[in-house]
Amino acid sequence: MLKDCLGNPVTLADAASLAAVDDFVLGFIACEARAINLLPAAVHDDSALVQAYAAALHLFAESRDARANAQPFLARAQTAAGRATPREQRFLAAVAAWAEGDIARAIALHHEQAREHPRDLASVKLGQYHCFNIGDGPGLLRLALAALPAAADVPYLHGMAAFGYEQCHLMREAEASARRAIAMERKEPWAHHALGHVMLTEGRLAEGLDFMLGVSDSWTGLNSFMLTHNWWHVALFLIDLGRDDEALAVYDTHVWGVVKDYSQDQIGAVSLLARLELAGIDVGERWQDVADHLARRTGDQVLPFLDLQYLYGLARAGRPEADMLLHNIEAFALRAPASTRAAWQRVCLPAARGLRAHAQGEWLAAVEQLGIALPRLVEIGGSHAQRDLFEQFHLDALVRCGTATALASAQGVMQRQLNGQPESLRLRRQCGAVYVALGLPDLSF
Repeated sequence: MLKDCLGNPVTLADAASLAAVDDFVLGFIACEARAINLLPAAVHDDSALVQAYAAALHLFAESRDARANAQPFLARAQTAAGRATPREQRFLAAVAAWAEGDIARAIALHHEQAREHPRDLASVKLGQYHCFNIGDGPGLLRLALAALPAAADVPYLHGMAAFGYEQCHLMREAEASARRAIAMERKEPWAHHALGHVMLTEGRLAEGLDFMLGVSDSWTGLNSFMLTHNWWHVALFLIDLGRDDEALAVYDTHVWGVVKDYSQDQIGAVSLLARLELAGIDVGERWQDVADHLARRTGDQVLPFLDLQYLYGLARAGRPEADMLLHNIEAFALRAPASTRAAWQRVCLPAARGLRAHAQGEWLAAVEQLGIALPRLVEIGGSHAQRDLFEQFHLDALVRCGTATALASAQGVMQRQLNGQPESLRLRRQCGAVYVALGLPDLSF
Protein backbone atom coordinates (compact mmCIF):
# COMPACT_ATOMS: atom_id res chain seq x y z
CA MET A 1 0.00 0.00 0.00
CA LEU A 2 1.14 3.55 -0.71
CA LYS A 3 2.20 5.75 2.22
CA ASP A 4 2.22 9.50 2.60
CA CYS A 5 5.28 11.53 3.61
CA LEU A 6 4.61 10.86 7.31
CA GLY A 7 4.26 7.10 6.84
CA ASN A 8 0.46 6.90 6.92
CA PRO A 9 -1.01 4.29 4.51
CA VAL A 10 -3.15 5.93 1.84
CA THR A 11 -5.82 4.58 -0.50
CA LEU A 12 -5.67 6.36 -3.85
CA ALA A 13 -7.47 5.82 -7.12
CA ASP A 14 -4.37 7.06 -8.94
CA ALA A 15 -0.89 6.46 -7.54
CA ALA A 16 0.24 9.66 -9.25
CA SER A 17 -1.86 11.59 -6.71
CA LEU A 18 0.60 10.74 -3.93
CA ALA A 19 2.73 13.82 -4.64
CA ALA A 20 -0.35 16.03 -4.33
CA VAL A 21 -1.35 14.30 -1.09
CA ASP A 22 2.12 14.95 0.31
CA ASP A 23 1.90 18.59 -0.77
CA PHE A 24 -1.36 18.90 1.15
CA VAL A 25 -0.08 17.19 4.28
CA LEU A 26 3.27 18.96 4.50
CA GLY A 27 1.91 22.20 3.11
CA PHE A 28 -0.85 22.26 5.71
CA ILE A 29 1.31 21.50 8.74
CA ALA A 30 4.11 23.81 7.50
CA CYS A 31 1.65 26.65 6.64
CA GLU A 32 2.77 26.63 3.02
CA ALA A 33 0.74 27.56 -0.05
CA ARG A 34 1.57 24.26 -1.76
CA ALA A 35 -1.29 22.62 0.15
CA ILE A 36 -3.61 23.73 -2.67
CA ASN A 37 -1.67 21.56 -5.14
CA LEU A 38 -4.07 18.85 -4.00
CA LEU A 39 -7.01 20.41 -5.84
CA PRO A 40 -6.01 19.42 -9.40
CA ALA A 41 -5.59 15.82 -8.24
CA ALA A 42 -9.17 15.87 -6.92
CA VAL A 43 -10.43 16.33 -10.48
CA HIS A 44 -9.37 12.83 -11.52
CA ASP A 45 -8.80 10.94 -8.26
CA ASP A 46 -12.10 10.10 -6.56
CA SER A 47 -10.56 8.40 -3.53
CA ALA A 48 -12.09 9.33 -0.18
CA LEU A 49 -8.89 10.85 1.16
CA VAL A 50 -8.20 13.12 -1.80
CA GLN A 51 -11.81 14.29 -1.90
CA ALA A 52 -11.89 14.90 1.88
CA TYR A 53 -8.69 16.95 1.67
CA ALA A 54 -10.19 18.97 -1.18
CA ALA A 55 -13.35 19.59 0.84
CA ALA A 56 -11.25 20.81 3.75
CA LEU A 57 -9.42 23.27 1.51
CA HIS A 58 -12.73 24.75 0.41
CA LEU A 59 -13.99 25.01 3.99
CA PHE A 60 -10.86 26.92 4.94
CA ALA A 61 -12.16 29.79 2.79
CA GLU A 62 -14.33 30.65 5.82
CA SER A 63 -16.97 32.23 3.59
CA ARG A 64 -20.71 31.83 3.13
CA ASP A 65 -20.02 29.76 -0.02
CA ALA A 66 -17.45 27.46 1.55
CA ARG A 67 -19.85 24.73 2.62
CA ALA A 68 -21.61 24.61 -0.76
CA ASN A 69 -18.26 24.49 -2.53
CA ALA A 70 -17.10 21.63 -0.32
CA GLN A 71 -20.23 19.52 -0.72
CA PRO A 72 -19.46 17.93 -4.12
CA PHE A 73 -16.10 16.74 -2.78
CA LEU A 74 -17.70 15.38 0.38
CA ALA A 75 -20.31 13.53 -1.70
CA ARG A 76 -17.62 11.88 -3.83
CA ALA A 77 -15.60 11.06 -0.71
CA GLN A 78 -18.57 9.39 0.93
CA THR A 79 -19.23 7.33 -2.21
CA ALA A 80 -15.65 6.04 -2.02
CA ALA A 81 -15.55 5.65 1.77
CA GLY A 82 -16.08 1.89 1.65
CA ARG A 83 -12.68 1.48 -0.01
CA ALA A 84 -10.90 3.73 2.49
CA THR A 85 -8.98 2.80 5.62
CA PRO A 86 -10.44 3.51 9.08
CA ARG A 87 -8.04 6.46 9.41
CA GLU A 88 -9.24 7.95 6.14
CA GLN A 89 -12.88 7.31 7.03
CA ARG A 90 -12.46 9.10 10.36
CA PHE A 91 -10.80 12.11 8.71
CA LEU A 92 -13.68 12.25 6.23
CA ALA A 93 -16.21 12.05 9.07
CA ALA A 94 -14.47 14.94 10.83
CA VAL A 95 -14.55 17.13 7.72
CA ALA A 96 -18.22 16.25 7.15
CA ALA A 97 -19.02 17.24 10.75
CA TRP A 98 -17.18 20.52 10.19
CA ALA A 99 -19.25 21.20 7.08
CA GLU A 100 -22.43 20.56 9.09
CA GLY A 101 -21.34 22.96 11.83
CA ASP A 102 -20.98 20.17 14.39
CA ILE A 103 -17.61 21.35 15.70
CA ALA A 104 -17.84 19.33 18.90
CA ARG A 105 -18.08 16.10 16.90
CA ALA A 106 -15.27 17.16 14.58
CA ILE A 107 -12.97 17.83 17.52
CA ALA A 108 -13.85 14.50 19.16
CA LEU A 109 -12.96 12.67 15.95
CA HIS A 110 -9.63 14.48 15.66
CA HIS A 111 -8.77 13.56 19.26
CA GLU A 112 -9.63 9.95 18.49
CA GLN A 113 -7.45 10.08 15.38
CA ALA A 114 -4.52 11.49 17.34
CA ARG A 115 -4.70 8.60 19.77
CA GLU A 116 -5.05 5.87 17.13
CA HIS A 117 -3.00 7.36 14.27
CA PRO A 118 -0.63 9.87 15.88
CA ARG A 119 1.34 10.46 12.68
CA ASP A 120 -1.76 11.84 10.96
CA LEU A 121 -0.55 15.36 11.64
CA ALA A 122 -2.94 16.92 9.14
CA SER A 123 -5.72 15.68 11.42
CA VAL A 124 -3.91 17.03 14.49
CA LYS A 125 -3.49 20.42 12.84
CA LEU A 126 -7.12 20.55 11.75
CA GLY A 127 -8.28 19.56 15.22
CA GLN A 128 -6.16 22.36 16.66
CA TYR A 129 -7.78 24.79 14.22
CA HIS A 130 -11.21 23.89 15.59
CA CYS A 131 -10.07 24.01 19.22
CA PHE A 132 -8.57 27.44 18.56
CA ASN A 133 -11.87 28.68 17.14
CA ILE A 134 -13.79 27.77 20.32
CA GLY A 135 -11.09 28.95 22.74
CA ASP A 136 -10.09 25.46 23.89
CA GLY A 137 -6.39 25.91 24.71
CA PRO A 138 -6.12 22.61 26.60
CA GLY A 139 -7.61 20.84 23.57
CA LEU A 140 -4.91 22.35 21.35
CA LEU A 141 -2.24 21.02 23.68
CA ARG A 142 -3.83 17.61 24.20
CA LEU A 143 -3.88 16.94 20.45
CA ALA A 144 -0.21 17.77 20.03
CA LEU A 145 0.91 15.81 23.09
CA ALA A 146 -1.02 12.73 21.94
CA ALA A 147 0.99 12.72 18.71
CA LEU A 148 4.42 13.58 20.12
CA PRO A 149 5.61 10.09 21.17
CA ALA A 150 5.14 8.79 17.63
CA ALA A 151 6.06 11.91 15.65
CA ALA A 152 8.78 13.73 17.59
CA ASP A 153 10.93 13.66 14.45
CA VAL A 154 8.59 16.17 12.75
CA PRO A 155 9.56 19.78 13.58
CA TYR A 156 6.11 21.13 12.78
CA LEU A 157 4.56 19.05 15.56
CA HIS A 158 6.79 20.79 18.10
CA GLY A 159 5.49 24.09 16.72
CA MET A 160 1.94 22.86 17.23
CA ALA A 161 2.80 21.86 20.79
CA ALA A 162 4.43 25.24 21.41
CA PHE A 163 1.27 27.11 20.49
CA GLY A 164 -0.83 24.75 22.60
CA TYR A 165 1.42 25.40 25.59
CA GLU A 166 1.27 29.17 24.98
CA GLN A 167 -2.51 29.19 24.82
CA CYS A 168 -2.50 27.39 28.19
CA HIS A 169 -0.20 30.12 29.61
CA LEU A 170 2.66 27.62 29.95
CA MET A 171 5.29 30.00 28.65
CA ARG A 172 8.42 28.09 29.62
CA GLU A 173 7.21 24.93 27.91
CA ALA A 174 5.99 26.92 24.91
CA GLU A 175 9.38 28.54 24.40
CA ALA A 176 11.23 25.24 24.77
CA SER A 177 8.99 23.53 22.19
CA ALA A 178 9.24 26.43 19.76
CA ARG A 179 13.01 26.55 20.01
CA ARG A 180 13.22 22.78 19.51
CA ALA A 181 11.13 23.08 16.36
CA ILE A 182 13.30 25.89 15.02
CA ALA A 183 16.49 23.98 15.81
CA MET A 184 15.16 21.10 13.71
CA GLU A 185 13.86 23.34 10.90
CA ARG A 186 14.70 27.04 10.83
CA LYS A 187 11.82 27.68 8.44
CA GLU A 188 9.06 26.78 10.91
CA PRO A 189 6.76 29.79 10.82
CA TRP A 190 4.23 28.42 13.29
CA ALA A 191 7.00 27.99 15.86
CA HIS A 192 8.18 31.54 15.08
CA HIS A 193 4.60 32.63 15.70
CA ALA A 194 4.37 30.77 19.01
CA LEU A 195 7.65 32.22 20.25
CA GLY A 196 6.50 35.69 19.20
CA HIS A 197 3.42 35.17 21.36
CA VAL A 198 5.57 34.18 24.33
CA MET A 199 7.81 37.23 24.01
CA LEU A 200 4.85 39.60 23.63
CA THR A 201 3.09 38.12 26.64
CA GLU A 202 6.22 38.31 28.77
CA GLY A 203 6.93 41.91 27.75
CA ARG A 204 10.15 41.01 25.90
CA LEU A 205 9.30 43.50 23.19
CA ALA A 206 12.70 44.47 21.77
CA GLU A 207 13.83 40.85 21.91
CA GLY A 208 10.64 39.71 20.23
CA LEU A 209 10.99 42.23 17.42
CA ASP A 210 14.61 41.26 16.82
CA PHE A 211 13.70 37.59 16.78
CA MET A 212 10.79 37.92 14.35
CA LEU A 213 12.74 40.15 11.98
CA GLY A 214 15.69 37.78 12.23
CA VAL A 215 13.70 34.83 10.88
CA SER A 216 11.49 36.79 8.46
CA ASP A 217 13.76 35.94 5.53
CA SER A 218 12.49 32.36 5.81
CA TRP A 219 8.83 33.33 5.33
CA THR A 220 8.76 32.26 1.70
CA GLY A 221 6.17 30.08 0.00
CA LEU A 222 3.77 30.47 2.93
CA ASN A 223 0.00 30.72 2.73
CA SER A 224 -1.22 34.29 3.00
CA PHE A 225 -2.52 33.85 6.56
CA MET A 226 0.83 32.73 7.94
CA LEU A 227 2.78 35.35 6.02
CA THR A 228 0.54 38.28 6.95
CA HIS A 229 -0.02 37.08 10.50
CA ASN A 230 3.66 36.82 11.37
CA TRP A 231 4.16 40.33 10.00
CA TRP A 232 1.12 41.38 12.06
CA HIS A 233 3.06 40.22 15.12
CA VAL A 234 6.05 42.27 13.98
CA ALA A 235 3.76 45.31 13.80
CA LEU A 236 2.50 44.72 17.36
CA PHE A 237 6.05 44.88 18.68
CA LEU A 238 6.68 48.06 16.69
CA ILE A 239 3.51 49.74 18.01
CA ASP A 240 4.39 48.98 21.62
CA LEU A 241 7.96 50.17 21.11
CA GLY A 242 6.71 53.49 19.75
CA ARG A 243 8.04 52.91 16.22
CA ASP A 244 4.83 54.17 14.67
CA ASP A 245 5.96 54.87 11.10
CA GLU A 246 7.55 51.44 10.83
CA ALA A 247 4.39 49.77 12.12
CA LEU A 248 2.31 51.59 9.51
CA ALA A 249 4.79 50.57 6.81
CA VAL A 250 4.47 46.91 7.84
CA TYR A 251 0.70 47.21 7.45
CA ASP A 252 1.10 48.65 3.97
CA THR A 253 3.77 46.27 2.70
CA HIS A 254 3.18 42.96 4.47
CA VAL A 255 -0.21 42.75 6.19
CA TRP A 256 -2.78 44.15 3.75
CA GLY A 257 -2.70 43.37 0.09
CA VAL A 258 -1.49 39.76 -0.16
CA VAL A 259 -4.91 38.13 -0.69
CA LYS A 260 -7.47 40.84 0.00
CA ASP A 261 -10.44 38.52 -0.47
CA TYR A 262 -9.32 36.07 2.25
CA SER A 263 -10.99 36.17 5.66
CA GLN A 264 -7.81 35.95 7.70
CA ASP A 265 -6.07 38.68 5.72
CA GLN A 266 -9.12 40.87 6.23
CA ILE A 267 -9.33 40.46 9.99
CA GLY A 268 -5.58 40.95 10.26
CA ALA A 269 -5.97 44.28 8.48
CA VAL A 270 -8.94 45.34 10.63
CA SER A 271 -7.29 44.44 13.92
CA LEU A 272 -4.00 46.10 13.01
CA LEU A 273 -5.64 49.31 11.78
CA ALA A 274 -7.66 49.41 15.01
CA ARG A 275 -4.53 48.93 17.13
CA LEU A 276 -2.72 51.64 15.22
CA GLU A 277 -5.57 54.07 15.86
CA LEU A 278 -5.88 53.10 19.51
CA ALA A 279 -2.17 53.89 19.84
CA GLY A 280 -2.83 57.37 18.43
CA ILE A 281 -1.51 56.73 14.92
CA ASP A 282 -3.32 58.35 11.99
CA VAL A 283 -4.21 55.65 9.43
CA GLY A 284 -5.63 58.04 6.86
CA GLU A 285 -8.13 56.55 4.41
CA ARG A 286 -7.02 52.96 4.85
CA TRP A 287 -10.33 51.85 6.38
CA GLN A 288 -12.13 52.43 3.11
CA ASP A 289 -10.08 49.97 1.07
CA VAL A 290 -10.55 47.25 3.67
CA ALA A 291 -14.27 47.98 3.96
CA ASP A 292 -14.70 47.51 0.20
CA HIS A 293 -13.81 43.86 0.75
CA LEU A 294 -15.62 43.45 4.07
CA ALA A 295 -18.88 44.61 2.48
CA ARG A 296 -19.19 41.17 0.87
CA ARG A 297 -19.05 39.42 4.25
CA THR A 298 -22.36 40.51 5.73
CA GLY A 299 -24.02 37.12 5.18
CA ASP A 300 -21.15 34.87 6.23
CA GLN A 301 -21.71 33.96 9.91
CA VAL A 302 -19.04 31.27 9.75
CA LEU A 303 -17.16 32.16 12.94
CA PRO A 304 -18.18 34.83 15.48
CA PHE A 305 -14.57 35.95 15.85
CA LEU A 306 -14.48 36.82 12.14
CA ASP A 307 -17.87 38.54 12.03
CA LEU A 308 -16.96 40.82 14.93
CA GLN A 309 -13.94 42.19 13.11
CA TYR A 310 -15.78 42.52 9.83
CA LEU A 311 -18.38 44.54 11.73
CA TYR A 312 -15.89 46.88 13.33
CA GLY A 313 -14.13 47.52 10.03
CA LEU A 314 -17.40 48.35 8.29
CA ALA A 315 -18.64 50.54 11.15
CA ARG A 316 -15.32 52.36 11.45
CA ALA A 317 -15.44 53.12 7.72
CA GLY A 318 -18.98 54.47 8.16
CA ARG A 319 -20.48 51.86 5.86
CA PRO A 320 -24.20 50.99 6.04
CA GLU A 321 -23.32 47.31 5.66
CA ALA A 322 -22.32 47.36 9.34
CA ASP A 323 -25.99 47.55 10.32
CA MET A 324 -26.84 44.75 7.90
CA LEU A 325 -24.12 42.56 9.37
CA LEU A 326 -25.30 43.23 12.93
CA HIS A 327 -28.83 42.31 11.90
CA ASN A 328 -27.58 39.07 10.34
CA ILE A 329 -25.56 38.20 13.45
CA GLU A 330 -28.66 38.72 15.60
CA ALA A 331 -30.72 36.47 13.33
CA PHE A 332 -28.07 33.76 13.05
CA ALA A 333 -27.53 33.63 16.81
CA LEU A 334 -31.07 32.28 17.16
CA ARG A 335 -30.40 29.31 14.86
CA ALA A 336 -26.67 28.70 15.24
CA PRO A 337 -25.54 25.06 15.57
CA ALA A 338 -25.94 23.75 19.09
CA SER A 339 -22.21 23.42 19.73
CA THR A 340 -21.57 27.13 19.06
CA ARG A 341 -24.92 28.75 19.86
CA ALA A 342 -23.91 30.04 23.29
CA ALA A 343 -20.86 31.77 21.84
CA TRP A 344 -23.00 33.53 19.24
CA GLN A 345 -25.76 34.52 21.66
CA ARG A 346 -23.95 35.34 24.89
CA VAL A 347 -20.62 36.64 23.62
CA CYS A 348 -20.79 37.65 19.98
CA LEU A 349 -24.03 39.63 20.23
CA PRO A 350 -23.00 42.00 23.06
CA ALA A 351 -19.49 42.27 21.62
CA ALA A 352 -20.91 43.21 18.22
CA ARG A 353 -23.10 45.90 19.73
CA GLY A 354 -20.17 47.19 21.74
CA LEU A 355 -17.86 47.32 18.75
CA ARG A 356 -20.38 49.20 16.65
CA ALA A 357 -20.90 51.63 19.52
CA HIS A 358 -17.15 52.21 19.81
CA ALA A 359 -16.78 52.81 16.08
CA GLN A 360 -19.60 55.37 16.27
CA GLY A 361 -18.24 57.15 19.35
CA GLU A 362 -20.98 55.93 21.69
CA TRP A 363 -18.64 55.36 24.60
CA LEU A 364 -21.07 54.42 27.38
CA ALA A 365 -22.80 51.82 25.20
CA ALA A 366 -19.40 50.46 24.19
CA VAL A 367 -18.37 50.10 27.84
CA GLU A 368 -21.61 48.39 28.80
CA GLN A 369 -21.83 45.94 25.90
CA LEU A 370 -18.14 45.03 25.76
CA GLY A 371 -18.19 44.65 29.53
CA ILE A 372 -20.83 41.93 29.13
CA ALA A 373 -18.78 40.04 26.55
CA LEU A 374 -15.25 40.31 27.96
CA PRO A 375 -15.54 37.72 30.79
CA ARG A 376 -16.54 35.04 28.25
CA LEU A 377 -14.61 36.28 25.24
CA VAL A 378 -12.46 33.13 25.07
CA GLU A 379 -15.53 31.25 23.83
CA ILE A 380 -15.36 32.92 20.41
CA GLY A 381 -11.80 31.74 19.82
CA GLY A 382 -8.77 33.68 18.70
CA SER A 383 -5.47 33.90 20.53
CA HIS A 384 -4.71 35.90 23.66
CA ALA A 385 -3.00 38.53 21.51
CA GLN A 386 -5.96 38.75 19.13
CA ARG A 387 -8.58 38.98 21.87
CA ASP A 388 -6.57 41.72 23.57
CA LEU A 389 -7.98 44.08 20.95
CA PHE A 390 -11.44 43.84 22.53
CA GLU A 391 -10.02 44.79 25.91
CA GLN A 392 -8.23 47.71 24.27
CA PHE A 393 -11.56 48.89 22.84
CA HIS A 394 -13.14 48.60 26.29
CA LEU A 395 -10.33 50.54 27.95
CA ASP A 396 -10.43 53.22 25.29
CA ALA A 397 -14.17 53.62 25.79
CA LEU A 398 -13.71 53.86 29.56
CA VAL A 399 -11.16 56.64 29.15
CA ARG A 400 -13.33 58.50 26.65
CA CYS A 401 -16.32 58.30 28.98
CA GLY A 402 -14.23 60.47 31.28
CA THR A 403 -16.08 59.81 34.52
CA ALA A 404 -14.09 59.27 37.69
CA THR A 405 -15.39 55.70 37.99
CA ALA A 406 -14.53 54.83 34.40
CA LEU A 407 -11.08 56.39 34.63
CA ALA A 408 -10.38 54.55 37.87
CA SER A 409 -11.31 51.25 36.21
CA ALA A 410 -9.07 52.02 33.24
CA GLN A 411 -6.17 52.98 35.49
CA GLY A 412 -6.29 49.70 37.36
CA VAL A 413 -6.16 47.60 34.20
CA MET A 414 -3.65 49.74 32.30
CA GLN A 415 -1.16 49.96 35.14
CA ARG A 416 -1.20 46.19 35.61
CA GLN A 417 -0.56 45.79 31.90
CA LEU A 418 2.31 48.26 32.02
CA ASN A 419 3.80 46.45 35.00
CA GLY A 420 3.99 43.35 32.84
CA GLN A 421 5.28 45.20 29.77
CA PRO A 422 7.57 47.96 31.06
CA GLU A 423 9.12 48.39 27.59
CA SER A 424 5.77 49.45 26.09
CA LEU A 425 5.83 53.14 25.18
CA ARG A 426 2.23 52.77 23.98
CA LEU A 427 1.01 51.69 27.41
CA ARG A 428 3.15 54.33 29.09
CA ARG A 429 1.56 57.09 27.00
CA GLN A 430 -1.93 55.78 27.61
CA CYS A 431 -1.37 55.38 31.34
CA GLY A 432 0.12 58.86 31.56
CA ALA A 433 -2.97 60.39 29.99
CA VAL A 434 -5.20 58.57 32.47
CA TYR A 435 -3.17 59.81 35.43
CA VAL A 436 -3.48 63.40 34.19
CA ALA A 437 -7.25 62.95 33.73
CA LEU A 438 -7.46 61.64 37.30
CA GLY A 439 -5.65 64.70 38.63
CA LEU A 440 -2.60 62.66 39.63
CA PRO A 441 1.06 63.08 38.74
CA ASP A 442 2.18 60.95 35.80
CA LEU A 443 3.11 57.79 37.69
CA SER A 444 3.46 55.59 34.62
CA PHE A 445 7.27 55.82 34.52
